[in-house]
Amino acid sequence: MSPWGASRLLLTGLVLALAAASASAISIRELRGLEASDKDHGAIYVQYYLVGAMEGALEANAQVARSGGKASICLNGRKLEPRMAKPLFDAELKRNAGLYEADMPVQLVLLNALMSAYVC
Repeated sequence: MSPWGASRLLLTGLVLALAAASASAISIRELRGLEASDKDHGAIYVQYYLVGAMEGALEANAQVARSGGKASICLNGRKLEPRMAKPLFDAELKRNAGLYEADMPVQLVLLNALMSAYVC
């Protein structure tokens, strides 16, 4: 394979990876729709999603700290349990009601909630 072919293949892979990563984010509107779509399990689906987003934000924050960067979320020995994801999310939406639009990603809201609640 020529050097140009390898570069092209690498670039194509990178573009596909970025497209897949951005397609996986759920907006506030989609999260509300998910909760309303299933009367029996909608709230559970939302809770699972928020817990995953919270754990992802915490792991990304830990990776920044391990790499020598400044952490933006500091638990300082406090416990953060999975059941706390939804109340944190709801409180952030309520506290900054005019800031968030329905098409904004849930991860942004949750990250801001964690940074507000667990200031360094």
